[in-house]
Amino acid sequence: MDAGMTAAAAWSLQAWSGAQLQRVEQALDAWVGVDAPADLGEAMRYAVQGGGKRLRPLLVLAARQAVRAADAAHEAAALDEAALRAACAVELIHAYSLVHDDMPCMDNDVLRRGKPTVHVQFGQAQALLAGDALQALAFELLTPEDAAVPAAVQARLCRLLARAAGATGMAGGQAIDLASVGVVLDEARLRHMHRLKTGALLQASVMMGAACGHADARAQQALAAYGAALGLAFQVVDDILDVTQDSATLGKTAGKDAAQDKPTYVSLMGLASAQAHARDLLGEAHAALAASGLDDTQALAALADTVVHRSH
Repeated sequence: MDAGMTAAAAWSLQAWSGAQLQRVEQALDAWVGVDAPADLGEAMRYAVQGGGKRLRPLLVLAARQAVRAADAAHEAAALDEAALRAACAVELIHAYSLVHDDMPCMDNDVLRRGKPTVHVQFGQAQALLAGDALQALAFELLTPEDAAVPAAVQARLCRLLARAAGATGMAGGQAIDLASVGVVLDEARLRHMHRLKTGALLQASVMMGAACGHADARAQQALAAYGAALGLAFQVVDDILDVTQDSATLGKTAGKDAAQDKPTYVSLMGLASAQAHARDLLGEAHAALAASGLDDTQALAALADTVVHRSH
């Protein structure tokens, strides 16, 4: 067995993600809810802590790892710091979106990550404020006062995250979702909705990691394609799990899409075709990585496999 095969055999997603998540959890613990008045910090921390796959932070850090080889020695530490802040920022945007999505004016859900949703635990007003504060904190993290992160990198990260979270991304997708209850969507319109609602933030996670480095045009294009395929695959699998798993397994209310008459990949394509589509998207993600010209993409590849083959 040569050295390359030995290294590949020694690498494991569990060990890699465990080390990365320890950094993320420590940073979130240090940054979220600090000095927030009137129990707002408690609601913010409740929304962020205690569960979740942390897929988006892992994608940021995996993409950063993929482009790290091009760093100059003097800039590696600053770009690593930028990636950690980006990983936490994208998780805060994700957390805020869940807080708001679960509220009675949106999906009206009472269970998230196996525990009561934030508005059930703290009331609707506090939940609304907690989501607002988490969104603001995300951008504060990307723009540290001590200039540890280069200004140009700060600007790129803020733009990527803002576009993914706003009207041309997550918020726009949620608006389409709310307007589509009881409406029959064809595959193109369903795909568009989910690329915005779910896929945009997942793709942005990859591109934010790439922005903390020096990816060339070929790598940037390939990583964008990887992120797009992964983002859509995540939602297809979510639709599958909504009809194949129970609430205890999912940590959230199962079957709610059908109960609310929302269009899904399962309702449009059928279960078997939706499962085949998820596998096809996984193939697209792997093909994009192979075309990237980057050497260290094993974490990105393993995360894609985990997304498609997950059970919750």
